[in-house]
Amino acid sequence: MGLRELLFSTRSALALLGPLFVWATYKFRHNSVVDAILREVTDEVLVKEHDRPLIMMVMFLLCCITVVFIFALYVVSRKAKVYLLDFAVFHPPETNSCNKERFMELMAKTGYFTPEGLDFQRKMVDRAGIGDQTYVPDGLLNTSFEFNGTRDEALGQIAGSCDELFRKTGISPREIDFVIVNCSLFNPTPSLSAMIINKYKMRKDVKNYNLSGMGCSAGLVSIDLARDLLQLHPGKNCLVVSFESTTEQIYKGVQKSMLLSNCLFRVGAAAMLLTNKRSLISRAKYELVTTVRVHYGSDDTAYRAIYQEQDDKGYKGVRLSRDLVKVVGLALKSNFTILGPQVLPYSEQFKYIYDYLMRRFSKSYKAAHPHQYMPNFRKAFEHFCIHAGGRGIIDGLEDNLHLTPEDVLPSRATLYRYGNTSSSSVWYELNYIERKGLMKRGDKTWQIAFGSGLKCNSVVWRARKTMRPPQ
Repeated sequence: MGLRELLFSTRSALALLGPLFVWATYKFRHNSVVDAILREVTDEVLVKEHDRPLIMMVMFLLCCITVVFIFALYVVSRKAKVYLLDFAVFHPPETNSCNKERFMELMAKTGYFTPEGLDFQRKMVDRAGIGDQTYVPDGLLNTSFEFNGTRDEALGQIAGSCDELFRKTGISPREIDFVIVNCSLFNPTPSLSAMIINKYKMRKDVKNYNLSGMGCSAGLVSIDLARDLLQLHPGKNCLVVSFESTTEQIYKGVQKSMLLSNCLFRVGAAAMLLTNKRSLISRAKYELVTTVRVHYGSDDTAYRAIYQEQDDKGYKGVRLSRDLVKVVGLALKSNFTILGPQVLPYSEQFKYIYDYLMRRFSKSYKAAHPHQYMPNFRKAFEHFCIHAGGRGIIDGLEDNLHLTPEDVLPSRATLYRYGNTSSSSVWYELNYIERKGLMKRGDKTWQIAFGSGLKCNSVVWRARKTMRPPQ
């Protein structure tokens, strides 16, 4: 356990013991019996009567020093608050807009796929919940999947989202202290975070981090990392960029479990500016409430549920296993278990504990209630941003969490309009909520996503102001 964790764990105890120590010292000083004993001892053994005020003064000073030390320890150990100043999502040019029919024409034009493979992809595109205005990369439009084209695609998405973010916030790139970028499948040298530093000519002391291979939940991992950095370094700004590059990642083989990724993923990116600067807090849109991360990588089945590999003909792609739904369910359950006590009202926590105990000790209760009680998360959150990984994912969480169609509308609308944009999808959903004028001051929003590994991550935000829809 590190020093900071030790301070966190003892903060509550110290806060309680401080006043208790002061009270005990006061009672000790004004207790008649103790006073008589102290007088007798000091008179006969330790000191003379005229030294008694000096002893009392020393005791008083020790008490004051102890109180000041406890207060200082509390101030040092408390967690600094982190705020989201603003965010921006990337809107690709209309030249990259692609309906489902054109998408299938482009896939056929590549010459990589058999008639059976094209037919399978057409069925998946129709069933996935994706609309006719999603965006594809230039590489697919030009049937060119070269490395340089992939780098250009990445730079275009990064610049598109970051330019808009700097415009909205009025923050100069040279005011950025940390840069965090997550992109799972494309990792050039120099890194993507170095690309941003070069693009915007940032300061030489800026610190950069590049997260790769972490799947669709990597955007929330980046937020968790940004929180840790800002809690350790006061008065700083952190730029987070989440996106996925798809140009080089098109699977060219015939394995159906690997063709699925071709059908789901589309172009998208998001840039976020987190801060703990006092001068910027009044302008911040959201306060970060908590983050929860769960990782099932120790389980072999979960580890291989989303797995990049080569098929028997040497074509590289991402395989989605049949066990994906099961392991995602386990990861979600673990995430809910950790998150629940932090956000749920006591009434829902009591119901959950009551159900757990009754199911454990009462066979009749368990027979009458075959399904474990699921807390009502709608009592904790006003808005839900569920990773738009596919229609089945949204349907499953809507059913398991007992959400309404309105609760999952931001996820469905994002999937339909933009497709699966990987780690940036939860930001397109938050953008949808804001643009519809649904975000009110004090509202809590739950962003939840899962990705390869297998992991499930949650981030909770509290709105600091009411968001007006754009005119």
